[in-house]
Amino acid sequence: MDTIRSILVFMRDLNIVTIFIRLVMAMLFGGALGLERGKQGRAAGMRTHIFVCLGAALTTMIGFFALENLKSSGDPLRIAAQVISGIGFLGVGTILLKGRFQITGLTTAAGLWCAAAIGIALGAGFYEGAIITFVCSMLTVTLFWRLEYKLNKKYRRFGIYVEICSDEHVREAINFIEKSFRVTDVQVTKPRSGITGNVGIEANVHNRDFSTTPRDAAETLEEKDYVVFALESL
Repeated sequence: MDTIRSILVFMRDLNIVTIFIRLVMAMLFGGALGLERGKQGRAAGMRTHIFVCLGAALTTMIGFFALENLKSSGDPLRIAAQVISGIGFLGVGTILLKGRFQITGLTTAAGLWCAAAIGIALGAGFYEGAIITFVCSMLTVTLFWRLEYKLNKKYRRFGIYVEICSDEHVREAINFIEKSFRVTDVQVTKPRSGITGNVGIEANVHNRDFSTTPRDAAETLEEKDYVVFALESL
Protein backbone atom coordinates (compact mmCIF):
# COMPACT_ATOMS: atom_id res chain seq x y z
CA MET A 1 0.00 0.00 0.00
CA ASP A 2 2.83 2.38 0.87
CA THR A 3 4.49 1.59 -2.46
CA ILE A 4 1.32 2.43 -4.38
CA ARG A 5 0.94 5.65 -2.42
CA SER A 6 4.53 6.59 -3.16
CA ILE A 7 4.02 5.94 -6.87
CA LEU A 8 0.90 8.10 -6.89
CA VAL A 9 2.72 10.93 -5.14
CA PHE A 10 5.55 10.67 -7.66
CA MET A 11 3.14 10.62 -10.61
CA ARG A 12 1.40 13.79 -9.43
CA ASP A 13 4.71 15.61 -9.08
CA LEU A 14 5.96 17.65 -12.02
CA ASN A 15 9.24 16.18 -13.21
CA ILE A 16 10.78 15.01 -16.47
CA VAL A 17 9.26 11.52 -16.16
CA THR A 18 5.71 12.67 -15.40
CA ILE A 19 5.90 15.38 -18.06
CA PHE A 20 6.79 12.70 -20.61
CA ILE A 21 4.03 10.38 -19.40
CA ARG A 22 1.36 13.09 -19.44
CA LEU A 23 2.22 14.30 -22.93
CA VAL A 24 2.39 10.78 -24.35
CA MET A 25 -0.97 9.94 -22.78
CA ALA A 26 -2.40 13.15 -24.24
CA MET A 27 -1.10 12.18 -27.66
CA LEU A 28 -2.55 8.67 -27.42
CA PHE A 29 -5.93 9.72 -26.01
CA GLY A 30 -6.36 12.63 -28.43
CA GLY A 31 -5.26 10.47 -31.34
CA ALA A 32 -7.72 7.70 -30.48
CA LEU A 33 -10.63 10.15 -30.31
CA GLY A 34 -9.58 11.86 -33.53
CA LEU A 35 -9.08 8.58 -35.37
CA GLU A 36 -12.78 7.77 -35.08
CA ARG A 37 -13.74 11.24 -36.31
CA GLY A 38 -11.34 10.87 -39.21
CA LYS A 39 -12.96 7.59 -40.24
CA GLN A 40 -16.27 9.47 -40.43
CA GLY A 41 -14.71 11.91 -42.88
CA ARG A 42 -14.73 14.87 -40.48
CA ALA A 43 -12.43 17.84 -40.92
CA ALA A 44 -11.00 17.51 -37.40
CA GLY A 45 -9.30 14.13 -37.44
CA MET A 46 -6.51 12.40 -35.53
CA ARG A 47 -3.82 15.06 -35.85
CA THR A 48 -6.18 17.89 -34.89
CA HIS A 49 -7.31 16.08 -31.75
CA ILE A 50 -3.71 15.25 -30.86
CA PHE A 51 -2.68 18.88 -31.12
CA VAL A 52 -5.64 20.00 -29.02
CA CYS A 53 -5.02 17.44 -26.28
CA LEU A 54 -1.24 17.99 -26.29
CA GLY A 55 -1.59 21.76 -26.21
CA ALA A 56 -4.10 21.64 -23.37
CA ALA A 57 -1.84 19.33 -21.34
CA LEU A 58 1.23 21.48 -21.89
CA THR A 59 -0.66 24.70 -21.14
CA THR A 60 -1.83 23.26 -17.83
CA MET A 61 1.67 22.16 -16.88
CA ILE A 62 3.02 25.62 -17.71
CA GLY A 63 0.80 27.05 -14.99
CA PHE A 64 2.12 24.63 -12.37
CA PHE A 65 5.70 25.07 -13.61
CA ALA A 66 5.45 28.84 -13.28
CA LEU A 67 4.00 28.50 -9.78
CA GLU A 68 6.73 26.15 -8.55
CA ASN A 69 9.82 27.38 -10.39
CA LEU A 70 9.21 31.00 -11.29
CA LYS A 71 7.66 31.91 -7.95
CA SER A 72 4.56 33.02 -9.77
CA SER A 73 1.53 33.92 -7.69
CA GLY A 74 -2.08 33.28 -8.48
CA ASP A 75 -4.09 30.35 -9.74
CA PRO A 76 -1.97 27.86 -11.73
CA LEU A 77 -5.06 26.79 -13.68
CA ARG A 78 -5.81 30.30 -14.92
CA ILE A 79 -4.01 29.64 -18.20
CA ALA A 80 -5.73 26.26 -18.62
CA ALA A 81 -9.10 27.93 -18.11
CA GLN A 82 -8.53 29.95 -21.27
CA VAL A 83 -8.10 26.72 -23.24
CA ILE A 84 -11.69 25.69 -22.56
CA SER A 85 -13.07 28.99 -23.83
CA GLY A 86 -10.55 29.29 -26.65
CA ILE A 87 -11.22 25.82 -28.04
CA GLY A 88 -14.71 27.04 -28.91
CA PHE A 89 -13.30 29.00 -31.86
CA LEU A 90 -11.79 25.83 -33.27
CA GLY A 91 -14.98 23.87 -32.66
CA VAL A 92 -17.12 26.42 -34.49
CA GLY A 93 -15.07 25.80 -37.62
CA THR A 94 -16.23 22.17 -37.71
CA ILE A 95 -19.97 22.98 -37.51
CA LEU A 96 -21.79 23.28 -40.83
CA LEU A 97 -25.41 24.23 -41.48
CA LYS A 98 -26.51 22.23 -44.52
CA GLY A 99 -30.24 22.77 -44.21
CA ARG A 100 -33.08 23.66 -41.91
CA PHE A 101 -32.70 20.38 -40.02
CA GLN A 102 -29.23 19.36 -41.21
CA ILE A 103 -26.44 20.51 -38.95
CA THR A 104 -23.18 18.56 -39.01
CA GLY A 105 -20.02 18.84 -36.96
CA LEU A 106 -21.54 19.23 -33.49
CA THR A 107 -20.16 15.88 -32.31
CA THR A 108 -16.72 16.73 -33.67
CA ALA A 109 -16.78 20.14 -31.99
CA ALA A 110 -17.81 18.56 -28.69
CA GLY A 111 -15.08 15.95 -29.15
CA LEU A 112 -12.45 18.67 -29.56
CA TRP A 113 -13.68 20.37 -26.39
CA CYS A 114 -13.58 17.05 -24.54
CA ALA A 115 -10.08 16.32 -25.86
CA ALA A 116 -8.98 19.68 -24.45
CA ALA A 117 -10.54 18.82 -21.08
CA ILE A 118 -8.72 15.46 -21.06
CA GLY A 119 -5.47 17.26 -21.84
CA ILE A 120 -6.02 19.67 -18.97
CA ALA A 121 -6.69 16.76 -16.60
CA LEU A 122 -3.49 15.03 -17.72
CA GLY A 123 -1.49 18.22 -17.40
CA ALA A 124 -2.75 18.64 -13.84
CA GLY A 125 -1.89 15.03 -12.98
CA PHE A 126 -5.52 14.01 -12.64
CA TYR A 127 -4.93 10.68 -14.37
CA GLU A 128 -8.03 8.96 -13.01
CA GLY A 129 -10.39 11.58 -14.41
CA ALA A 130 -8.57 11.68 -17.74
CA ILE A 131 -8.65 7.90 -18.20
CA ILE A 132 -12.31 7.51 -17.20
CA THR A 133 -13.34 10.43 -19.43
CA PHE A 134 -11.36 8.98 -22.32
CA VAL A 135 -13.07 5.58 -21.96
CA CYS A 136 -16.51 7.22 -21.75
CA SER A 137 -15.72 9.37 -24.78
CA MET A 138 -14.65 6.38 -26.85
CA LEU A 139 -17.84 4.52 -25.90
CA THR A 140 -19.86 7.58 -26.89
CA VAL A 141 -18.40 7.92 -30.38
CA THR A 142 -18.17 4.18 -31.16
CA LEU A 143 -21.23 2.59 -29.54
CA PHE A 144 -23.79 5.13 -28.36
CA TRP A 145 -24.39 6.50 -31.86
CA ARG A 146 -26.17 3.24 -32.67
CA LEU A 147 -28.55 3.73 -29.74
CA GLU A 148 -29.07 7.36 -30.70
CA TYR A 149 -29.89 6.36 -34.28
CA LYS A 150 -32.48 3.82 -33.15
CA LEU A 151 -34.14 6.30 -30.82
CA ASN A 152 -34.18 9.15 -33.33
CA LYS A 153 -35.55 6.91 -36.06
CA LYS A 154 -38.87 6.81 -34.20
CA TYR A 155 -39.11 10.59 -34.29
CA ARG A 156 -38.55 12.60 -37.41
CA ARG A 157 -39.36 16.11 -38.47
CA PHE A 158 -39.04 18.01 -41.70
CA GLY A 159 -39.87 21.41 -43.08
CA ILE A 160 -42.59 21.97 -45.64
CA TYR A 161 -43.02 24.96 -47.95
CA VAL A 162 -46.38 25.74 -49.53
CA GLU A 163 -46.99 28.47 -52.07
CA ILE A 164 -50.56 29.63 -52.57
CA CYS A 165 -52.01 31.79 -55.30
CA SER A 166 -53.51 34.57 -53.14
CA ASP A 167 -53.34 36.01 -49.65
CA GLU A 168 -57.10 35.41 -49.41
CA HIS A 169 -56.40 31.73 -48.78
CA VAL A 170 -53.70 32.18 -46.10
CA ARG A 171 -55.91 31.36 -43.13
CA GLU A 172 -57.56 28.46 -44.96
CA ALA A 173 -54.18 27.03 -45.92
CA ILE A 174 -52.76 27.36 -42.41
CA ASN A 175 -55.81 25.69 -40.89
CA PHE A 176 -55.51 22.80 -43.35
CA ILE A 177 -51.81 22.34 -42.64
CA GLU A 178 -52.33 22.38 -38.88
CA LYS A 179 -55.22 19.95 -39.15
CA SER A 180 -53.51 17.53 -41.52
CA PHE A 181 -50.04 17.45 -39.93
CA ARG A 182 -48.42 18.03 -36.59
CA VAL A 183 -46.83 21.38 -37.32
CA THR A 184 -45.11 24.18 -35.40
CA ASP A 185 -43.41 27.43 -36.34
CA VAL A 186 -45.86 28.28 -39.13
CA GLN A 187 -44.63 31.37 -40.96
CA VAL A 188 -45.95 33.40 -43.88
CA THR A 189 -43.08 34.29 -46.22
CA LYS A 190 -42.36 35.78 -49.61
CA PRO A 191 -43.12 33.50 -52.57
CA ARG A 192 -40.09 31.57 -53.76
CA SER A 193 -41.38 31.70 -57.32
CA GLY A 194 -41.24 35.50 -57.28
CA ILE A 195 -44.74 35.73 -58.78
CA THR A 196 -46.56 38.84 -57.60
CA GLY A 197 -49.65 37.99 -55.57
CA ASN A 198 -48.46 34.56 -54.47
CA VAL A 199 -47.82 33.89 -50.78
CA GLY A 200 -45.44 31.37 -49.22
CA ILE A 201 -46.07 29.40 -46.04
CA GLU A 202 -43.40 27.45 -44.14
CA ALA A 203 -43.94 25.02 -41.27
CA ASN A 204 -42.18 22.28 -39.34
CA VAL A 205 -43.89 18.89 -39.58
CA HIS A 206 -43.45 16.64 -36.52
CA ASN A 207 -43.71 13.12 -37.86
CA ARG A 208 -43.73 11.03 -34.69
CA ASP A 209 -45.07 7.85 -36.27
CA PHE A 210 -42.59 8.09 -39.18
CA SER A 211 -45.37 7.34 -41.66
CA THR A 212 -45.60 10.59 -43.62
CA THR A 213 -42.84 11.54 -46.02
CA PRO A 214 -42.21 15.07 -47.33
CA ARG A 215 -43.41 13.90 -50.74
CA ASP A 216 -46.69 12.58 -49.30
CA ALA A 217 -47.27 15.89 -47.51
CA ALA A 218 -46.54 17.87 -50.68
CA GLU A 219 -48.95 15.76 -52.76
CA THR A 220 -51.70 16.15 -50.15
CA LEU A 221 -51.28 19.92 -50.12
CA GLU A 222 -51.14 20.22 -53.90
CA GLU A 223 -54.63 18.69 -54.12
CA LYS A 224 -56.00 22.02 -52.92
CA ASP A 225 -57.00 24.40 -55.71
CA TYR A 226 -55.32 27.42 -54.13
CA VAL A 227 -51.94 25.66 -53.74
CA VAL A 228 -49.49 26.43 -56.54
CA PHE A 229 -46.90 23.94 -55.39
CA ALA A 230 -45.52 22.38 -52.21
CA LEU A 231 -42.13 20.89 -51.40
CA GLU A 232 -39.80 19.98 -48.55
CA SER A 233 -38.16 23.05 -47.04
CA LEU A 234 -34.44 22.37 -46.47
